Amino acid sequence: MRLTNFTDFALRLLMYAAAHEDRLITIEEASEVYDISRAHLMKITNTLTRAGFLKAVRGRSGGLMLGKPPSKIRLGDVVRATEPDFALVECFSEGNQCLITRSCRLRGILLEGLDAFNTVFDKYTLADLMLKPKDFGVRPAA
Repeated sequence: MRLTNFTDFALRLLMYAAAHEDRLITIEEASEVYDISRAHLMKITNTLTRAGFLKAVRGRSGGLMLGKPPSKIRLGDVVRATEPDFALVECFSEGNQCLITRSCRLRGILLEGLDAFNTVFDKYTLADLMLKPKDFGVRPAA
């Protein structure tokens, strides 16, 4: 299983906001720090704001802040809010056409793995990922 870039960047944006809890952050600065397009971060910000993970403060000196304390933002909730689906294989999707679905044993194993994945992500919060502002200052060499 692989998380989408959308989810990866959403987690990074939340980590950045958590590291700067003492002030508002902007999409522009997060875009620069992570080298992610501003337009893509706008979409991510909208999703995270609608889900209550971020709060947007409008106006000239506006920006973004966490919508709740880092210890109240479960990683599993973020992943479920940002991933389009968890259809690991065809039989998990609507319109399944797999001919062996009724007798296949793989589906149960995959469901068990997906449940374990979600259980692990639900055990951790944004507080477990906290970094210091200085941790964002150095870009890795190419």
